[in-house]
Amino acid sequence: MNDTAASSTRIVDVLAGLAIAGLLLPEAVAYSGIAGMPPQAGVVALLIGLVCYGLLGTSRFAIVSSTSSSAAVLAAGTLLLAGGSVSRAAVAATLVLLGGFCFLIAGAARLGGLSHLIARPVLRGYTFGLAVVIALKQLPHLGGWPDLHGDFVPLLLFDLVRTSGQVQAITLGAGLLALLLLYACERVRRLPGSLLVIALGVAASDWLAAHGVPLTGTIHLQMAIGMPAWPASGQWLPSVEMGAALLLILYAESYSSIRGFALKHNDTVSPNRDLLVLGVANILSGLCQGMPVGAGYSGTSANEAAGAQSRLSGLVAAATVLLMVLLLLRWIERIPLTVLAAIVIHAVSKSWRVSVFRPYLQWKRDRLLALAAVVAVLSLGILNGLLVAIAFSLILLLRQLASTRLSVLGRLADGHDFVDIAQHPNAVQPPGILILRPEEPLFFANAESVMTLARAQVEQRHDLKQVILSLEASSDLDSTALESLSDFSLWLQARNIGLHVARLRDETRTLLLRAALPQLSPQALNNWSVEDAVSASKNAPSTTGNHTE
Repeated sequence: MNDTAASSTRIVDVLAGLAIAGLLLPEAVAYSGIAGMPPQAGVVALLIGLVCYGLLGTSRFAIVSSTSSSAAVLAAGTLLLAGGSVSRAAVAATLVLLGGFCFLIAGAARLGGLSHLIARPVLRGYTFGLAVVIALKQLPHLGGWPDLHGDFVPLLLFDLVRTSGQVQAITLGAGLLALLLLYACERVRRLPGSLLVIALGVAASDWLAAHGVPLTGTIHLQMAIGMPAWPASGQWLPSVEMGAALLLILYAESYSSIRGFALKHNDTVSPNRDLLVLGVANILSGLCQGMPVGAGYSGTSANEAAGAQSRLSGLVAAATVLLMVLLLLRWIERIPLTVLAAIVIHAVSKSWRVSVFRPYLQWKRDRLLALAAVVAVLSLGILNGLLVAIAFSLILLLRQLASTRLSVLGRLADGHDFVDIAQHPNAVQPPGILILRPEEPLFFANAESVMTLARAQVEQRHDLKQVILSLEASSDLDSTALESLSDFSLWLQARNIGLHVARLRDETRTLLLRAALPQLSPQALNNWSVEDAVSASKNAPSTTGNHTE
């Protein structure tokens, strides 16, 4: 890149950082309210997230700050664990710190694929339900209702209806007007709607306060590092579980944003490094009494839309936010809470789009899975809904892996390809040879079932001399799979039927050589293709059965 191009890129990044700062600061203050934290918690987290990822991260576009989903999970966790002499802020700092340690452990263990534990339909369903819960819990600030407790949606709706007579007309009117302005500003490119409604709210704050509309209040911005209050002996396990929950929800959201824009711009991603960077950011945020941070989609997409070309835009945004806080703090303290509630509702409303579920309806895949995730959050609450969503994903994974699909292969008449004879009736099986292919990796949950199906196929043939197992789907074999394979080999040997294995990965071949299973000599494993195995099987000597069934 020449000097002119580099200078142009830096200018674009500076302009992008200036543009997104006006969006990030109001959202940081608003998300603090979701978590039940003081406003400075979101501001501190925003500054730490922007600086840490700007210096250490990999994505050109990712903006690391507090997110609505992690704020809601943190609120539920602090409500569950706080009590006695321990404040919610102290519990929150502990949970954020534990979440950061979970990130570091996952990064050190190279668990960059951890986000795949939550299937995309489940994540989208959970996000949809979470956005509904967040919006409902912002209604008291938007319209002057009494505060809502818990996150059980039917109970929240009941409380809203029961207390509807306490709505403050001026507060609700100001909030609805701010919400309308935010949606109207979406039609004007690069107009910072959140900054506009905040400016109007601050300008009218004296009149609104005089009519009973609450303001943000005093913000004590401090970056002093201190140790949090460690959990009591009986709260370590639930605290660590909450830290792990923050890891899963933050990383699933972050990785989705980072990977999505990397694919769009043909950039590379380094998930393990991002885990470590997010771990450092969350530990520093926890030590400074801040919120959990991750690469949220709204900030990242706004950064890309503003024209950012490098991580410099995030550093510029951090400097801009710091200047705004230092110079405009007394004005930020005068932001009406109803305006902040409108910003939150507008931000999460992007997750209400039913169109995200259209592909699953069109493909006729995972429709019930996405719906179950939505229902779980709405009926069980944020924390239990998250656990159920993760359980759904794991059950889906185990169901897929544990399914017992076994294909019988034959050769096409016009070539050397071996294909599933159920899909290609014209394919011909070699005489005296049965070729079987498990369609999922063999492991403890499906190995015995697959071998049972294999025995059934063998018993249907009376002229067999050799069986070929094509194991290209199995990149590794656990001890249960090895034992099942050994039992199957002995069963075949007792019937004078030989066994060859084809299409092995190098690691699996090394493992089988070390295991020295019956009939599986180096020659029986040295088949790079099914064609090689067929040729070797035709030349193999007859097997003498020295074993009983």
